[in-house]
Amino acid sequence: MRGFAALGVLLTHVAFQTSAVDTPFIGPIWGRFDMTVAVFFGLSGFLLWRPHAVAAHDLTRRPSTARYLLNRAARILPAYWVVVCVVLLFLPGAGSGLQVWLANLGLVQVFVALTLTDGLTQMWSLSVEVAFYLVLPLFGYALMALRGRRARLRAPALLGLGVLALGWSFVPVSTPEFIHADNWLPGYLPWFVAGMLLAEFVAAGSAPRLLARPVPMALLAVTAFLLSATELAGPAGLTRAEPWQHAVKMGLGAVLGFALLAPLVLGPPRRHRILEHPATLMLGRWSYGIFLWHLVLLQTVFPIFGVVAFSGQFVFVLVATVALTIPVAAASYALVEEPVRLAARRLERSWSIGGTNLGHSAAPASAATPTANTASSAGN
Repeated sequence: MRGFAALGVLLTHVAFQTSAVDTPFIGPIWGRFDMTVAVFFGLSGFLLWRPHAVAAHDLTRRPSTARYLLNRAARILPAYWVVVCVVLLFLPGAGSGLQVWLANLGLVQVFVALTLTDGLTQMWSLSVEVAFYLVLPLFGYALMALRGRRARLRAPALLGLGVLALGWSFVPVSTPEFIHADNWLPGYLPWFVAGMLLAEFVAAGSAPRLLARPVPMALLAVTAFLLSATELAGPAGLTRAEPWQHAVKMGLGAVLGFALLAPLVLGPPRRHRILEHPATLMLGRWSYGIFLWHLVLLQTVFPIFGVVAFSGQFVFVLVATVALTIPVAAASYALVEEPVRLAARRLERSWSIGGTNLGHSAAPASAATPTANTASSAGN
């Protein structure tokens, strides 16, 4: 799912930079493939909240915050820092100056004006995701009293939080010029809450049967996506939506992510020939690298092949960008992401042996596997 979502983000950026988004009828659909970010956020909400949900329902020990933060930092930062350094040092047109470097290295671009620079503009979503990582333990503390028999109240509490967050765009937050509070975590919280709700359903062992049925959920996902491609969810591209349009987009994104993930996590065990195909699993392992590198590689496609930006050739630019991005993403996984993950695991073990107990996740065994931990990272 993460691999397909990463390709969706790539597709919408290619469509924008080749002006395919201006094509009648199909253009707005290409432009709304950025809604796959809702899948990223929903997956993170599900995978990272699941240990908290299981601990609350089973009355087991809460997951270790130190272990959690160590794994998040190891998963996200090293590969991201490599991309930032390469872009800011070598990409013509990328920003420069200490403020740009610090904002991008610190993943606070959505709070610092004019620091979303060429080759790195997609990182706004990673900034939002890292903000979610930091507040997730606080959510865990806030719902700590809802355990055992009271755990049934956790899903309604989270649902209420998601609905409340839909009103964020109407809050008159004063920001400097070029900074929009819509791009902060509260504005996208409904997308994370969709996954957190699924984690609660899984931990409780019960959910409405309809949510586990693939066909109705697929129809719901397609409907939400097509509605998001209309003016109801605001204009595509960089034009800022009205507050009500932003709220509609957030609601539709939450429905989209929930509907795509629900049959996979709530339904009975079944084989998924596409999602379990070796090529698809490989794409999933490389999904974070696809997200990180695709935009800078897209910008190199134009001069390499003599294509003028915003002049068409959507299919050619799309194929060329994918062809360049996949091997770079594979190298990122093999040379940076996986070695750092293994080093973090060794560090965990050494700390435990040395007497600093990081604790153990209360998640099911499947959540502790390398595949699941890899899948729980950000991406957009």
